[in-house]
Amino acid sequence: MTPETLLVSTCAPMLRTLSAWLDKAEAAGSGDALLSARLAPDMFPLATQIRFACVQPREGMHRLKGEDFPQSLTDLLNEGRNAGDRPGTMADARARIAETLALLDAFGEHASADTDRPIAHALPIGMTFDLTAGQYVRDWVLAQFYFHVMTAYAILRANGVPLGKGDYVAHMLPFLRPTAG
Repeated sequence: MTPETLLVSTCAPMLRTLSAWLDKAEAAGSGDALLSARLAPDMFPLATQIRFACVQPREGMHRLKGEDFPQSLTDLLNEGRNAGDRPGTMADARARIAETLALLDAFGEHASADTDRPIAHALPIGMTFDLTAGQYVRDWVLAQFYFHVMTAYAILRANGVPLGKGDYVAHMLPFLRPTAG
């Protein structure tokens, strides 16, 4: 599996699942105020977790294509960083997810067979990781992506949204073997 295919096939279903959790939160009567909820005082709120879950696959797509980040990605990153003061609405959060899903759908056509091509992943704090494309997607993008998705899940659960394991693994239902009967 190419790094591009792994990124798309992993992130797209979980982003759809994240959007469904937001629908469930609204159906349970949790409104836009929930976007300011945090697990701990020093953690980012739900609004940031959603935006950062969208940032990870977008950054990955551009790095894998060897492109500079577009202004829209920088804007999304800054929107996430500032979500503690300006969390936006559930509609805004779902729109960011939908935008990311559309980008992932388009990106799926750009797969490269070279999983060993080098990726230099520089962090703003002055650290740089030298990885292959496969390592970058597996060890950085997906790990960071799942961190933000799981934190969003935990914030929703901690605030009374009726989510369970079935909601987390909803993306697995297409693979469910039919029962004989």
